[in-house]
Amino acid sequence: MSQSYPFHILVVDDNSDDGTAGIVKRLILEFPGRLHLEQRAGKLGLGTAYIHGFKWALQKEYEYIFEMDADFSHNPADLIRLRKACAEDGADLSIGSRYIKGVNVVNWPIGRVIMSYYASAYVRLITGMPIQDATAGFKCYKKKVLQSIRLDKIKFMGYAFQIEMKFTTWKLGFTIVEVPIIFTDRQEGNSKMSTSIFREAFFGVIQMKIKSWFTKYEKAKVK
Repeated sequence: MSQSYPFHILVVDDNSDDGTAGIVKRLILEFPGRLHLEQRAGKLGLGTAYIHGFKWALQKEYEYIFEMDADFSHNPADLIRLRKACAEDGADLSIGSRYIKGVNVVNWPIGRVIMSYYASAYVRLITGMPIQDATAGFKCYKKKVLQSIRLDKIKFMGYAFQIEMKFTTWKLGFTIVEVPIIFTDRQEGNSKMSTSIFREAFFGVIQMKIKSWFTKYEKAKVK
């Protein structure tokens, strides 16, 4: 809330056992109208949480809609740069990229850095999508992009969700720009990465590419 630009924040909480909802409810009293909370009954998946947030933001008519981790792996100060890429520099989707200028990751084990870096290379190879950080979760969408994507048709729920959203945006012909950031691993909490999530991403990219051969991508007509 210390940003120079008056960003609004939505926290989507899936009945976390760490007290997230209670903390946010207390802070809402301090930041009325700028901090919001959407609570869901249980663990419904990462992808559905993002989609829930996107739909909420579209209903509120926000022109620029951001997605970021809440564990400070993504530096809130970079929100200004992501917004500028869309508001002033012509991007429809701006991505906070760890790999657009070398490898900018702090405190990750080397094995995970290698896996993440080459996962993006794999996505580029299969899809042809010219994005260096295909799995990035720090992004700014223009409203019209999310209005054009059929959010209920997004298939993947784990980290492949990030890939599918970028791929769909790219296939629709929107302009995508990567903004270099420094990603710092969380100091608390645990990664949601699992074998099933990795498998979904690995095989899902191939399925997504094949499906695209039979899909007609058209931008929605926005009033």
